[in-house]
Amino acid sequence: MAALPNSPHIGFLGFGEAGAAFASGLLADNPGLRLIAYDLKTDMPETRPGKLSEMAALGVIACGHVSDLAAAPIVFSMVTADQAGVAARALAQTDLDSTLVLDCNSCAPETKRGNARAIEAAGGAYVDMAVMAPVHPRLHKTPCLLSGAHAAQARATLTTLSMAVEVAGDEVGLASTRKMVRSVMIKGIEALTVECMLAARKAGIEDTVIASLEDTFPGFGWAERAPYMIERALTHGVRRAAEMREVAQTVRDLGFDAPMADATVARQQQMGDLKLNAARIGATDLAALTDAIIAALASGKA
Repeated sequence: MAALPNSPHIGFLGFGEAGAAFASGLLADNPGLRLIAYDLKTDMPETRPGKLSEMAALGVIACGHVSDLAAAPIVFSMVTADQAGVAARALAQTDLDSTLVLDCNSCAPETKRGNARAIEAAGGAYVDMAVMAPVHPRLHKTPCLLSGAHAAQARATLTTLSMAVEVAGDEVGLASTRKMVRSVMIKGIEALTVECMLAARKAGIEDTVIASLEDTFPGFGWAERAPYMIERALTHGVRRAAEMREVAQTVRDLGFDAPMADATVARQQQMGDLKLNAARIGATDLAALTDAIIAALASGKA
């Protein structure tokens, strides 16, 4: 679909942390770009004002319905992993007329293939897109992998927008497989750090444990990374748990059991369910973070 002069250039299906980060970077690097977005939170009275304000602050136009996104020639799908299929099917209810749909969600390859079938049946050009690092501080320049029949087309388009994208292959699922397998380690380390630091704080030995870890893994920077990983679990635990369910499914689809991924689901979900405000507690304060978690657990919050 060719964008008319006054038409939006890019649409966002889902406008959480990742969507906002991509949008802010794209707008800063590409003057004149017109962005639109639809997020479920704009349909809910309690969250609508805040989400609309967030979009407006960035200069992003809010859509009233998911079908409005078909006006843009490029759509980034950036919802939670458990909503990726729902989002794809909702978008596919309209004529996509060659809209390039970039599925950035953290899903198992088989989930992505199902999403691709829905989008392509509606006339869209589907690309499996895996975001391979935290979106801050690099925003839209965060390294991403693309796969599928339209991956090369997407790379050419996104490169002109200053995005850091590479093609993993011409089959849907190749990009997401790399993301999912990597997440066994990345999200697993977060869960292990939470458990280790909670136990260490309760025992009063966190300083010696961190010193020992730094000696074993020199240069890792455990004193700084431990609170960072705990903050991530508190802030994004529910979303990470949804992703890790897809990770566990990926591992099982490859013919293995997934006890570590399953355990990570449980710990990430537990941290997210506490609903603690890590920024208010002190995002870099390990003692304050672990004390708050211990108190919340003791009170029966999770």
